[in-house]
Amino acid sequence: MKKPRITGGWRAVALAFLLGPGLAQAHAGLPETSNVTLRRGHPEDFFVGATFGAVISRDSGQTWRWVCPDAMGYGGWRPESFVWREQGELLAATGNALLRSKDGACSWSAHPGFKDTWVTGLAVHPTDDAVLYAATGRSTAAKNGLFRSDDGGETWRALPLQREGILFSSVRVSTAAPTTLYVSGSDSTRMYLFRSDDAGETWEEAPQVFPALVRPFDFVVTATDPVDALGVWARVSAQGATHILHSTDGGRTFTDRSGSGIDDVFVNMDVSADGGTAWVSTYNSFFRSQAGGAFDKLTLPTGNACVTRVGEVIYGCGSPWLHDWSLARSHDEGTTWEPLFSLEDIQGSHQCPAGTPVRELCPSRWPQLAETIGAPLYPDGIPDAGASDAGTSPVDAGGVPPGDAGTSPDGDGPKAPPKSGCAAAPANALLPLLFLLPLWRRGRRREDSRP
Repeated sequence: MKKPRITGGWRAVALAFLLGPGLAQAHAGLPETSNVTLRRGHPEDFFVGATFGAVISRDSGQTWRWVCPDAMGYGGWRPESFVWREQGELLAATGNALLRSKDGACSWSAHPGFKDTWVTGLAVHPTDDAVLYAATGRSTAAKNGLFRSDDGGETWRALPLQREGILFSSVRVSTAAPTTLYVSGSDSTRMYLFRSDDAGETWEEAPQVFPALVRPFDFVVTATDPVDALGVWARVSAQGATHILHSTDGGRTFTDRSGSGIDDVFVNMDVSADGGTAWVSTYNSFFRSQAGGAFDKLTLPTGNACVTRVGEVIYGCGSPWLHDWSLARSHDEGTTWEPLFSLEDIQGSHQCPAGTPVRELCPSRWPQLAETIGAPLYPDGIPDAGASDAGTSPVDAGGVPPGDAGTSPDGDGPKAPPKSGCAAAPANALLPLLFLLPLWRRGRRREDSRP
């Protein structure tokens, strides 16, 4: 029997829904991937963030397992990217808490050092993953700033870049010169780029003004040039469009590389090892610029996109609602793609030791997600997909207790709304999906009946 895919007669209806009125309809209630991280030094290990938690593979993509959001305990703030250190720790800045897992994604905890502020950006040293930088940006905090860890995120110290009234949004470490750091931020009147050439001890401040744009906002540093320490990329929004900016003088001046802008919501970007090619992903499309040229929209992925470069390979998110994969890789800069998995390939919840939040919370939630994405209901033959000998390290004593899962990690009030990026949809946005599911299932049955 042919392996079922998320295909069939329902797709035309889904396409009409996704391309209907309004911006970024591709994410209105549909399960999607949103970012991909490979463990440093272990290319067989994948961690894929999603609108429904995360998906993990420890065998080069042969099998995939689900990590439910309740077990991660991030509440309304979903991580936009992760750091997976070579020795195994996972870290994520959610826009609120700094989340950590020490046992292969089975237990998660919020770092107590940031309980009074919000971690809005996280970056790792390109050659020493024990060195991490975190930017903070909470409007009610006495000060926000940049922090450094030299022990893989266990402890953090404040660097001299600390300001009242400024919300820092992102931090990037130059891969060409790791002592060069870039941090973006804003206050009530201006947007800023800060650069340090001595690992954060002294800083140059460059206010950002874009006279050609009408009421620009949300300036964020997004990438650095791999071969030029003074090369840096950023994005800014204006009048519903995203403008992709490039600087060759350390952020003092920027050139708009996107012309009149991209009419979509920015997700992330990456740059080739020689700096000659740049990729930008949005809610609905994937763009590429080569040799300093314009950003061209590529055929795939569509309906959903993200991008991560590892060596000469780029990995991208896609939408199985519009084509046949949720994650793929490309060896030719995005011209063609090799599918790695689609949502219906997920084999139940992540296998974790008894007593961990993932083992206690996720198996009971799996059937509802499985029914939605067309995955096997009980792939292990029993409702509890956990395993006591999952091969992970002992549970971190600071893991998220089941009773706290799903709450705001800092416990200081209602859950915050999602940041920019692929976000959970409001409840009324789920209704169209409910109408699509019967069509989807009929389409899948037709696929299953084919020889």
